[in-house]
Amino acid sequence: MNYVIIIAGGVGSRLGAKVPKQFVEVLGKPIIAYTMEHFQNHPEIDAIELVCVDGYQEHLKSITEKYGITKLLKIVKGGSEYERSIMNGVAGLADIAKPDDVVMIHWSASPFLSEEMITDNLRVCKEKGNAITASYSYLLYGSNDGDCAKRAINRDSFMTLSAPQSFLYKNVIDLYRQVEENHLFETIEEHHTTVFMSALGIPLYFSKGSHTNIKITTKEDLDLFLGYQLVQKYKRVPVGKTKSQ
Repeated sequence: MNYVIIIAGGVGSRLGAKVPKQFVEVLGKPIIAYTMEHFQNHPEIDAIELVCVDGYQEHLKSITEKYGITKLLKIVKGGSEYERSIMNGVAGLADIAKPDDVVMIHWSASPFLSEEMITDNLRVCKEKGNAITASYSYLLYGSNDGDCAKRAINRDSFMTLSAPQSFLYKNVIDLYRQVEENHLFETIEEHHTTVFMSALGIPLYFSKGSHTNIKITTKEDLDLFLGYQLVQKYKRVPVGKTKSQ
């Protein structure tokens, strides 16, 4: 079985919206609905678990009903921070997922992903035990030394990491067991799955990514997604016709 855990536990304070960013509407549809549809429509995804910010569970359930998310397995409560929300989601599959089942983790406010990314993420995870969506950097990098860069950094030595991120269930259970046993929440400043994996010496295996696969964080990101959706709608209009014809 292939499960996906969609993390909708954030409040999106940097976006400045009246509701958590995953519930902000673009062209009349919540961002999280766009995200869920990618997994609903993917033939290899068997079930969807949602991790929701407290107080929005019923609202989220109504969104799944409105947009036909029939693969919904359950909605669980989000944690005090991002990683704790993931842990809640993983724990929510304890009596459901088998050790070698794939558990994919994705951000609710990352609706730019594609079927190809999901497929390749599953493939790599089944081969290697984990899969992190990644892409090469096209930008230049410099060290952060106050108001200047004292050295340039070779961009070929970097990969941009994103989501989805997949794990065999037995591996993600073991990962968070080690995180707790090694008190990484107390000793590491940045609490993120990939940072914890690095600290524990666990290789991060790359799967196909894209520079368009961003997480909506700012108002500018929201504008980018609006533009992306308008382009997609335009592409679906037959040549020689307008939407009114």
